[in-house]
Amino acid sequence: MQFFDTAGLPELAAGVARIKITPPVGVGLAGYFHERIAKRVRDDLFCNVVVLKESGDPIVIVSLDIIGVYSPVADEAKRLILAATGIPAANVLLHATHTHTGPVPTRSHILPHCAEWIEALPGRILEGVQAALADLKPAIIIPGRENVRDAGSVRVCRQKSGKEMFGRTDSIGPAGPCDRELLALRICDLQGVTRAFVVNHAMHPDTIGGSRADFISADWPGEICKAISQVYGSEVITVFLNGCCGDINHGIDHPTRRTRSGEARAISMGRTLAAAAILATEQDEPMAANKIGARLEVMPIPYYTRTPEFLAEVEAARKTSEGWNSALVIKNDHWTHDGEIAQVPVQVLRCGDVMIVGLPGEVFSRWGLELKHWSPAPFTLVVELANGCFNYIPTTDQANRGAYGAKPVLSRALEADAGRKLADQAQVMLWELWE
Repeated sequence: MQFFDTAGLPELAAGVARIKITPPVGVGLAGYFHERIAKRVRDDLFCNVVVLKESGDPIVIVSLDIIGVYSPVADEAKRLILAATGIPAANVLLHATHTHTGPVPTRSHILPHCAEWIEALPGRILEGVQAALADLKPAIIIPGRENVRDAGSVRVCRQKSGKEMFGRTDSIGPAGPCDRELLALRICDLQGVTRAFVVNHAMHPDTIGGSRADFISADWPGEICKAISQVYGSEVITVFLNGCCGDINHGIDHPTRRTRSGEARAISMGRTLAAAAILATEQDEPMAANKIGARLEVMPIPYYTRTPEFLAEVEAARKTSEGWNSALVIKNDHWTHDGEIAQVPVQVLRCGDVMIVGLPGEVFSRWGLELKHWSPAPFTLVVELANGCFNYIPTTDQANRGAYGAKPVLSRALEADAGRKLADQAQVMLWELWE
């Protein structure tokens, strides 16, 4: 059965792989400031890999079902990949889907972590990349896009005072835009038989368990994988790349009869986003993926340096345990970055008409929309939590308005203008790689 006319398309090879990375039961779960211990596995966590190769070095796209790929893991995984395969760090994108029902992937002052699992993770990533390289076969890529209605909403809202807050209570409206675009790449063999999907959409995966979760799960990104496999077969791999969702949640911001959270909501979201990816790529054309390339820049960006006003706020927080105050105190007491400069990676990959931007933090949606707007490529996937994690990256004007995601030390590690610097650098790199 032949689904496409491939005459004249340039040669491209693709390899795919899936490696299980589920931690042992009993690990601490990441995503909240209080302890949650996994008592069972609802569904396994995976390292999903796609490798794309033309004539030179391939590009490698890795998606991990964890809350963040922190720098020690990312740097060690890239070192291992370079040593074993010769693929440079610039060509390897390591991404975390940001599930809140996965293990704590770094050494934490607040939450229990499994040092053995963390230490083994770079080797598991290498194993996935090597398996995908061994799987390289002639391929075609079909890109597509759809808008997704009502899957998520802005969770940072403006108050009458001009300050911003996490949530909608006593707010006058959302403080930013909600990116509803879903971009997808369907990777097929030369007969058009589907081998893998790459799916990019911006939304927090904190749906299935919430603050009382006691199980391991990939949340709705895992449900996307299941739904796509039900259509195309169990061997089809889905690499989910989360977009800029630092200020976007899965919540429905209007009256509805639909379940708003929990397992049913996660399953529904997975089906919805899988359907959008299928619709987007089943009605589009294979692209001439004859240009593959990569850029990686490490930018020196100042960390936030504590002010007398901030330290006074911390001392006031010591007197109460309300809200995030206890976490703020603990994080402040372990903060060592005053006056320091962070080394922050920015990455751009290209495959034909598709470009992928990797930013290392929980990025507010406005930056992702800006990069898409100014990109020269017909399809631009902006991916957060790539190659490291420098906490939240709000817009410059929102960085000092008080909401979670902009709160220094607690949720923001870098200076207020970090997002603009990263977005400007990414835009330059997009055009350099395009031209």
